[in-house]
Amino acid sequence: MKRKLFIAGAILLVLIAASFYWLSGSEDTQDIIVGVKQGDFEITVNSTGELNPLRSVSIFGPKKARNSGVREMKILRMVAEGTVVKEGDFIAELDRAELFNKLKEAQDQLIKEEAQFTQAQLDTALQLREARDKILNLEFAVEEKEIRLEQSTYEPPATIKQAEIELEKAKRDFRQAKENYKIKTNQSRAKMTEAAINLGNVRQKVEFIQEILDGFTINAPQAGMVIYARDWGGKKIREGSTVYTWNPEVATLPDLTKMISKTYINEVDIMKITKGQHVKIGIDAFPEKRLSGEVVSVANVGEQKPNSDAKVFEVEIMVNEMDTTLRPAMTTSNLIICETEENAMHIPLECLHNEGDSISYVYKKGGMGITKQEVLVGKSNDNEVIIKSGLQIEDQVFLSTPEGMADSKINLLTPSEKNLAMEK
Repeated sequence: MKRKLFIAGAILLVLIAASFYWLSGSEDTQDIIVGVKQGDFEITVNSTGELNPLRSVSIFGPKKARNSGVREMKILRMVAEGTVVKEGDFIAELDRAELFNKLKEAQDQLIKEEAQFTQAQLDTALQLREARDKILNLEFAVEEKEIRLEQSTYEPPATIKQAEIELEKAKRDFRQAKENYKIKTNQSRAKMTEAAINLGNVRQKVEFIQEILDGFTINAPQAGMVIYARDWGGKKIREGSTVYTWNPEVATLPDLTKMISKTYINEVDIMKITKGQHVKIGIDAFPEKRLSGEVVSVANVGEQKPNSDAKVFEVEIMVNEMDTTLRPAMTTSNLIICETEENAMHIPLECLHNEGDSISYVYKKGGMGITKQEVLVGKSNDNEVIIKSGLQIEDQVFLSTPEGMADSKINLLTPSEKNLAMEK
């Protein structure tokens, strides 16, 4: 009896195991069936983009440094990228060594010009004083000659004549001295003017360099987040980088209240994109966030995609929401809604099959079995396709080819069914 019970139990276990194996195996191999949907159908284009501020303030080193002969400046210190600063906060410090040398040269030149100006003043004062003394002496000489001529009235004619000649000569010397004094005065004035101009130019140069030196310490012109600028090669400027005076930008302070997603659309899809289209935006760093946007700019000219033969067009998308967690350079996923078909019947793209270039069909589940049914398709997106004819809203279709149905005959649509679908 025990032996019979043991055998019966063993058989029962084998049957249970076989049943479990058969059921689980059939479940794994069961075809997936989906229902035909009806509703608003969105024709979309997917793209990856990068967040950028709509507006930003550029932060520059001293723009006038080029006028002093400086061509490049090295960044000695700089706050970390992403630092939130207030107006007046420290941003960066540039190397002043080259400009200090130019300041020393200018200061030495200033000392020299000041000495020359002082010397010109002294020379002018001395020369004009000597000229004035000479004029005064000659004036006395003329008066003396006049007295002598008056006293020679009763002298012989020769003596009188000699007195007249000496008086005339004294007057001529007096006139000449006064004319020379005017010339020397003008010469001294010109010399002093030249010395004053030279001194003023050097003094202005010194003041100009001192003013530029103040700009080698860069402070924030307003509150914001520091984003490093890029050099001509596209690399970010950072501590240790060299800034050139023809483009002394070191960073930007973006306005984070208005952001755009800059993306590039393949030339195959660019004709679908127009300004004003609605966009669903996702942020890779925050998968739970769902933002909305609007296409605000579509490039008219394409460009070559790096390391690819594909041509792309730049598209800018305005982010509607203001979010304090958004940061420049964050990656976005943009679903651009190009068009919406209302009350459209649609199925997943995986359900659709093709025979040649003209016939599209699906595997439809029916009460009597499976039908290989021709369908007339409309527009599609990345996941689904519109069905214009061949299916009804209550129908169910297979995501893959059912076993044994690959070589079955297609149930074709009638010409009237196709014409009716085309008229819709």
